[in-house]
Amino acid sequence: MISKPSGLPVTPFKFYRPDARLIGVAAKAALLANYWDVPLAGAATDGAEFGFRDEVYWFYKSARPIAKPEEGARALMNSRDSSVVSLPRDFYTECSLTMGVAGDLIQAEGLEQSKNILFSSVAETLFDKDLSFANYESVVANDDIVEEALGDGRSFTMCCSKEQYSALTQHNGKHFSVLNTANNHTFDLGLIGLETTQNLLQEDGIVSIGTPRDIEAYGRGSIVTVNGIKTGFVSATFGIRRFELPADQKHRIHVAKLCSKYVAPELELLRQQIADCKAQGCDFIVGSLHWGWEFEFFPRESQIEAAHTLVEAGVDLLLGHHPHVIQPVEFYSTKRDPNRIAVIAYSLGSTTFGWFTAPYMMLSLMLDIQLSKGTLDGEQRTYIAAAKPVPVFRHQFTQDGKLLMRIEKLVEHLAPSAKMTPSVQQMNEYAKLVLGNSYAG
Repeated sequence: MISKPSGLPVTPFKFYRPDARLIGVAAKAALLANYWDVPLAGAATDGAEFGFRDEVYWFYKSARPIAKPEEGARALMNSRDSSVVSLPRDFYTECSLTMGVAGDLIQAEGLEQSKNILFSSVAETLFDKDLSFANYESVVANDDIVEEALGDGRSFTMCCSKEQYSALTQHNGKHFSVLNTANNHTFDLGLIGLETTQNLLQEDGIVSIGTPRDIEAYGRGSIVTVNGIKTGFVSATFGIRRFELPADQKHRIHVAKLCSKYVAPELELLRQQIADCKAQGCDFIVGSLHWGWEFEFFPRESQIEAAHTLVEAGVDLLLGHHPHVIQPVEFYSTKRDPNRIAVIAYSLGSTTFGWFTAPYMMLSLMLDIQLSKGTLDGEQRTYIAAAKPVPVFRHQFTQDGKLLMRIEKLVEHLAPSAKMTPSVQQMNEYAKLVLGNSYAG
């Protein structure tokens, strides 16, 4: 028997504990006053830079996400029409590649019970593709280490058991092709967590990006060749919370100040990887950026400028993650090639992350991408032939006494024959707000 679960947390505000009681009191007062409705200028997103105001703002927007963009980011609203993506006239296709993309894969207590259920409704979007990608954000360790690290589950540590890892990274024996492992939780369990995770990924034939094992691989791209198309992946995270890599292990995670409140975005590490991909003859370059401000539906102006800079440097598809909510997908006409439309997904949201029931937390994006390699005017090119954002959400239910999760397409719950719940209605409004003309929900 399937039923709706009760007693699940609604928002992170009600679930996580602030470092000091005064932070919670101040955040509640700010909520009563509806204090912030636009992004807070100068706010930190890196835990290592957090001060009192940053903590209060974080808890505030975890309960009431910021739904308006910065003034300087409003121009992005005019670049969200996916219909502009098409192959140039006179382009001759020689080979093609399909790609399925998801957002954050983050632990949830008991999620291992949803193995082979979790992705059953979206398997064709993710796993029936030539390449599949997501951001893997829960390092793996033995059960006793995980239990000690998580405690009552209300800490900010993100880690999981091998059983839960298996539920997150495959469906009926089909694994993700590529997983980003450079994020702010990569070092939550130190080197042992990182290495255990890397070993499992290697055993499963999954390419991990952003966490070089040896110093020679630092600053280099990761190359995957499928269907005759050589794709380079470049990756970086804005930080690793308040942790420090050992002096002789600084190469283990691609860390760059992408969203510091003190300095402009530092892009040199990504430029270095892009140059390496070009030197290795890549046909197409994917950028994976763990960045942004949590619980904000639009990127900051500094991110938009950084994204455009990286695209002009050579990135063709940029995949953003970290904010836990969805942000726009921009279809950007490049200056380096007037025939090229780069796709920039500023935040794909969290495909999985706890059992939160707030609609903005349950909603995420997948991307359905098709690449074509061929010739144009006698020169070889690889372009995005089609790109479709696919809003999905976490359907949480109980069956036979088990709490289960299944990722489902939002559109399938909008049909006239479907009983649209208030939660689905709210997710639909968020999708319209963020995706604009790319969404017809």
